[in-house]
Amino acid sequence: MPILQVRELPAEIYASLSRLAQTEHRSLAQPTIVLLEEAIAARMPGRSRRRIVLEGYSGLVTRGKDLPDPVDLVREDRER
Repeated sequence: MPILQVRELPAEIYASLSRLAQTEHRSLAQPTIVLLEEAIAARMPGRSRRRIVLEGYSGLVTRGKDLPDPVDLVREDRER
């Protein structure tokens, strides 16, 4: 796993990260990674974000397999 070193990090940011880590009973790295992921996702253009989400779903449904008809599933659920 790659390592990231940040130089000249303002003391206020370090203190905030440290408090956040303590309140969540985590290491300093864990909330930092979560915050970076959220910030990157928020700044990423919509098209790129959608592509990443769809790539994550691509392994869930494999082509060639027969999937149940949604209408049949709704009927079956209503009959219960």
